[in-house]
Amino acid sequence: MTLRKGEKTTISIQEHMAIDVCPGPIKPIKQISDYFPRFPRGLPAAVGRSGTLRPAVSQPSVGPTETAREDDEDVDQLFGAYGTTPAPPPAKCPPAEEAVDPEGYESDDCTALGTLDFSLLYDQENNALHCTINKAKGLKPMDHNGLADPYVKLHLLPGASKANKLRTKTLRNTLNPTWNETLTYYGITDEDMIRKTLRISVCDEDKFRHNEFIGETRIPLKKLKPNQTKNFSICLEKQLPIDKTEDKSLEERGRILISLKYSSQKQGLLVGIIRCAHLAAMDANGYSDPYVKTYLKPDEDKKSKHKTAVKKKTLNPEFNEEFCYEIKHGDLAKKTLEVTVWDYDIGKSNDFIGGVVLGINAKGERLKHWFDCLKNKDKKIERWHTLTNELPGAVLSD
Repeated sequence: MTLRKGEKTTISIQEHMAIDVCPGPIKPIKQISDYFPRFPRGLPAAVGRSGTLRPAVSQPSVGPTETAREDDEDVDQLFGAYGTTPAPPPAKCPPAEEAVDPEGYESDDCTALGTLDFSLLYDQENNALHCTINKAKGLKPMDHNGLADPYVKLHLLPGASKANKLRTKTLRNTLNPTWNETLTYYGITDEDMIRKTLRISVCDEDKFRHNEFIGETRIPLKKLKPNQTKNFSICLEKQLPIDKTEDKSLEERGRILISLKYSSQKQGLLVGIIRCAHLAAMDANGYSDPYVKTYLKPDEDKKSKHKTAVKKKTLNPEFNEEFCYEIKHGDLAKKTLEVTVWDYDIGKSNDFIGGVVLGINAKGERLKHWFDCLKNKDKKIERWHTLTNELPGAVLSD
């Protein structure tokens, strides 16, 4: 309809009501959250509840189906629908779980439990494993004062619990202790280095309650090279279960270090009982009171028995005692040396811990030790031997 100049536009009542009644599409009322929208991290664009992009991102064309979205749809979803075309994901992108996450298991353990610095050295010639515990950092607070009284405990797996545990001194009221302490396992063989694992635990000592576990780490000994010190700085982990079904091998009875030497001057066999390691615990306190007996058999007169002193409350006793059996060198091939370890008890019979038999009828290292002694007069030969809980033909009563 064309209007002449100066003529006013007139609207009928029907047209007026139609405008009021049918205002067109109803737009959602703006909310305060539209002015403070949420975005995916690292993206600068802003998205409103109405589905419009604010400056910094170009406005794409929106189809009619997009305008019919529900008003309570999440802003992050709107961003995905209305935002610019996303960049293609990188090839072989690792899943989110594998990314470095401050709330991940390892990171959480490092933060909450602390780290431990230590070094390990396998002395192959002396069959010894030296464990130097240097320091710990950022340990988890265990006491009411926000500190801890930490110490470190070593344990060879698999093996008897009390028999091969070593520990450092306790340092009071600190989360960053420095021990600089060396603990040594004796009687460690190349076979042990292949199949054993060293468990290192950090604990909090409590005078009035049970000591509390802080964290641990486990090092397979096969990672070590003979006669080379290896340094470690490792995050402590949560306590891992120990396999209770592990084979109760004969090794759990312990080890003994014996020296043999045939002396031409004394015309006899010198038997040295040097030390024992990782003996089985026979007493209720988790220890033993060990001593060693030796026999040279056959012993018709029953005069060949020798006995060491008793060492109180220990599973790793040092004896350093030597016994002499007067015998011709040619007769040694017919003899057998029987060595047994016992736990001394007051008021009742002593407990048998384990033993070993050396002689021409023995096998493996036991036979080799005896043969080397016969072959090399006047030369002292030391060897570690595994104690077994049964000795054929042995007298297992004291």
